[in-house]
Formats: sequence, structure tokens, C-alpha cells
Amino acid sequence: MSCPDCNRGSILEGKPTGLFTEIHGVKAYLASGAHQSRAIILLSDVFGLPLVNSHLLADKFSKELSCDVWIPDLFDGQPPLDVDGMTQDLMQKRPGIWPLWDKIKFIFMIGLPRIGIFFRSRASVVDPRTTTFIQMIREQRKYEKVGAVGYCFGGSLGVRLASLDIIDSLVVCHPGAVSEAEINAINCPTSWVCAEDDMSFSPTIRNKAEALLEIRKGKGNYVDYEFVDYKGTVHGFACRPHLEFPDVKEAFEESINQTVKWFEKTLPPTSGGSTVA
Repeated sequence: MSCPDCNRGSILEGKPTGLFTEIHGVKAYLASGAHQSRAIILLSDVFGLPLVNSHLLADKFSKELSCDVWIPDLFDGQPPLDVDGMTQDLMQKRPGIWPLWDKIKFIFMIGLPRIGIFFRSRASVVDPRTTTFIQMIREQRKYEKVGAVGYCFGGSLGVRLASLDIIDSLVVCHPGAVSEAEINAINCPTSWVCAEDDMSFSPTIRNKAEALLEIRKGKGNYVDYEFVDYKGTVHGFACRPHLEFPDVKEAFEESINQTVKWFEKTLPPTSGGSTVA
């Protein structure tokens, strides 16, 4: 988490249809699909498993892709931010620079009081937990291909996982901090959902990320990629959108379509994959 937008947004309406389970001591939400040859891991934002938005997205992806979609508890029951504390004022309709006061308030009222939880959510803790979870479901469910879609914090996590040979495709939605070294290490196809105004994944960083992937063309380490920019959006729009704004609603829906199309392209179901009646 690195900007005020991480704590802003709206809770989507709807009733989840999946169920909660536990894999190797990690609680998870599972939206079950018919085809068992592939699965998707949804890597949540800093609100973690309690935010219903993630459940509804998992249900949607499971329906569209006809496969299992998992949301592991990245934070072992202690997400960095509390859903009840989400600032549900209107997210900006048009991009703009956050006032200095908002940044100061964010640091002192949200960041500092929860610094211990943020520390427990560092990469050296979350990454091994997530890696083990993915390895376990691959082993238990015999999935042939596993993709991941990550939002904000989960987007950064996804980029790091994309170098470990445990996922076969990745969709990155307005990620938190990512380094050039992490981008250079990516070894699976990636699709990037980019907000116009993003303090974490700024236009400069976004353009650099694309350049680093583009320069691989014609080389042995090339992996397929795409970047899609959504005008009039801010960090968080793909998972905590304010649907009152028609353009934000359209961008949110298109980000879902982008994700579905990417996985259909990069994780096609095999004819030999089993199905659930």
C-alpha cells in the first residue's frame, strides 16, 4: 500500500456464490468452475479476503472462464486495511494530484497506526505463503495451467510470482510498487490494466515496464504482453470502482473483459481436462 487511493473506493453490490475452505492452513475463497484443466488465483488488494468485491470478481471470472478461481488469504487473517475503515467518498471522476494534506492525513491516520500489520505483510512473509498455497492446489487439484490476476498489492505480488515458474499467465491491475529487476525477471505472459492517475504505478513507471518487456522481442526471454490504459480512472478502479460514474463503470467492466480474454488466449482449456457435473 502506497497511496491514499489504496484506502478509497466502493463496496460492490451482490451476493457471492462461492465457499470458504482451507488449504495447507491458509483460508481461501473458492468459486468453482466446470473445467478442471486450469485455475485462476485472485491476488487481493490490501483489504484482503474480507472485501466482498474480490469474491464477486472471482465468481464472475469462474463463470466466464468455466474454471476454479481461488482467493487465498494473503495476510493470515490480518489484512493491512480494515474494510470498515474504507473511505467510501466518491473516487475522483477525473485524474488529479492528491493535495499534500491528504497525503499527510493518510500517513498519520492510516499508515503509522498500522505499521506493525504492514510489516507483517512484507514480501518476505506474503510471498512464501502464497507460493506454498499455489503449489498445494496445483498438486491436489492436478491443474495443468494456473493463472493469476492481482489488484494493487496483489498486482505487485503477482509480478514477483511471475518469475518463479508457479503461474503460467498473469493479469496485473494497477499494481503497487514494482521494480525494474522484478519486471526483467517476468517469465510468463502478462496483461496490464493501467489507471490514468496512479501514484503507485505512474505513467513513467508504466512506460518503463512496457519498454523493458518490448526490448525482449526477438530474444529467447521474450514473453507475450499487453498494456491497456483506461482514461478517467484512478488507482483501484478495477476492484473498488465507484459505479456512479458511467466512464468508471465502463472501465471496470472492460478490465474484466480484458482479464477474461487474456486467460482465454494464454490458458486455453485442454480437451483432456476433466469437468465437474
